[in-house]
Amino acid sequence: MNATTQRRGALSRYRVIDLTRVRSGPTCVRQLADWGADVIKIETPPGLNMSDGWGGNRLGADFQNLHRNKRGFTLNLKDPDGLKIFNQLVERSDVVAENYRPDVKFRLGIDYESLKKINKKIILASISGFGQSGPYAKRPGFDQVTQGMGGLMAITGEPGHGPMRAGCAVSDSAAGLYCALGIMTALLEREASGEGQWVEVSLLNAMIALLDFQAARWTIEQEVPEQAGNDHPTSIPTGVFQTADGYMNIAAAGDEMFGRLCKALQVEPLIDKPDYKTSKARSANRAALNKDLQDAMIKQTSAYWSARFEAGGVAGGPIYKMNEVFADPQVQYNVMSAPVKHPQLGDIGLVNQPVRLSRTPHEIRSVTPDCGEHTDDILRELGYQDPQIADLRQRCVV
Repeated sequence: MNATTQRRGALSRYRVIDLTRVRSGPTCVRQLADWGADVIKIETPPGLNMSDGWGGNRLGADFQNLHRNKRGFTLNLKDPDGLKIFNQLVERSDVVAENYRPDVKFRLGIDYESLKKINKKIILASISGFGQSGPYAKRPGFDQVTQGMGGLMAITGEPGHGPMRAGCAVSDSAAGLYCALGIMTALLEREASGEGQWVEVSLLNAMIALLDFQAARWTIEQEVPEQAGNDHPTSIPTGVFQTADGYMNIAAAGDEMFGRLCKALQVEPLIDKPDYKTSKARSANRAALNKDLQDAMIKQTSAYWSARFEAGGVAGGPIYKMNEVFADPQVQYNVMSAPVKHPQLGDIGLVNQPVRLSRTPHEIRSVTPDCGEHTDDILRELGYQDPQIADLRQRCVV
């Protein structure tokens, strides 16, 4: 039984041609692969000695986590016979995903107008740094650059200490997830129209959209958000507090939640203190309030306060290092580390899909393929015979 017939899941009827690289594009395609889509990951034939710009170690954690559930295929798109094979795949596919520089797809002849002549139902999904057109279209897009230009770094970090990047690739991941949502929307629309379309996402737009209420503070009220460190910019008390053995987050804005917090901390007199009586007063006097709460929190361990908060209905929780994240009983119950067996790495865990469907669940079916692992199988599906495949390999077309 081949990989195609083994596929299950909500998207198992779709085929995706994956030309993506680095992070934003693979994040997008991984969403489709985890739900059963037949994803064909195209890489440059090794004999050409060209970098695909993936970055990092193929057997490393990042690469393995991004490219599971795919079939590996090698193809030289700059060779006429390679482009012919690509077009044959387009005829039989639903989605082409790429995150080249905006001009590359036109040079290769795989832009949307060219693809839809081959298959009017095809959906082209393109991720760029700043947009497919416009004054910055030709700029290379990197996550940290768009974190800065999208406004995230200016509101992250302690006041007076300069801008701070987030600790993960926020704009890359956001662009990938928004692109996956765009693809699924286009697939739904296609059921009515019978036609595909071009889905475009940029790291910059995704970063701005992800800022949500912080961005809306400017677009609606012309208020420029500033850094607030670990304090929530508008809802107090929300922040980080040191315990006897670590740190915890507390999110206790609103009169009812603030009252619960004070009872859990056994500092009930703070509830009726004039400086803390209302949300507006607590925000205006945040420094003094945070000190009063800190004086209480430092007296007991994180585990002690976690139990008190849970019993009292207070929103709060410990601040974990990554090993502690995956040791947490709720995280383990949620199976957020998906066990797989890799032929070279042995038993490993991949970061699991966070979405659950009750009837058509996702599945981690296969580990990241070797470069071109399924090339011969896919060519045979297209009707190529073994002597033809051998010739294509000898000429580095595949």
